[in-house]
Amino acid sequence: MGRADLLLHPVRLRILKAFLGDRALTTTQLAAELDDVPAGSLYRHVALLTKAGVLQVVAERRVRGAVERTYTLRLLAAQVGPAEAAAMTPEEHSQAFMAFVAGLLADFDRYLAAGTPDLARDGVSYSGSAMWLTDAEHADFLRDVRTLVQPRLANAPGKGRRRRMVFSVFLPAPEERTGGGVPRPRTRRPRGQKGAGS
Repeated sequence: MGRADLLLHPVRLRILKAFLGDRALTTTQLAAELDDVPAGSLYRHVALLTKAGVLQVVAERRVRGAVERTYTLRLLAAQVGPAEAAAMTPEEHSQAFMAFVAGLLADFDRYLAAGTPDLARDGVSYSGSAMWLTDAEHADFLRDVRTLVQPRLANAPGKGRRRRMVFSVFLPAPEERTGGGVPRPRTRRPRGQKGAGS
């Protein structure tokens, strides 16, 4: 099984998300969070992720004659590597992205169904923007984002802290082509002129 197929299964993707934020969970705790997933199915997916080295057992204890294991996520193992991503076909990338987006939609639906949603109170937002960047400027931007995010990834759970999920998608905009097939940047709207929906 390829890493993309392993990670982007709907249930396994939810399991991985449950561990984000440097969490350590038992299968009992995981089952309580994913209470709509049948226990047998959940245990099979946890076993598969553990066998693949994506989850690791960090503690064991006996509970009423059974062994209760505590797992953590091996973050580097929970990624599709550059070589595998480069070898994927456009169709495989489309399927992987659809699984990613479907998981995000399901997360948002669960948030809305969990109570009375208040996006401002809960710090929920979704938006899009565009920047004109050379490849070097884009690399600088990604480095700046990592510099901003990395220290906060080390935050431990604590009073007043809520686990907040952050997702990112970076896409180049399509380029117009000249008569000779040479890419040409799209025309930039004069500053102050609004587009549809603004």
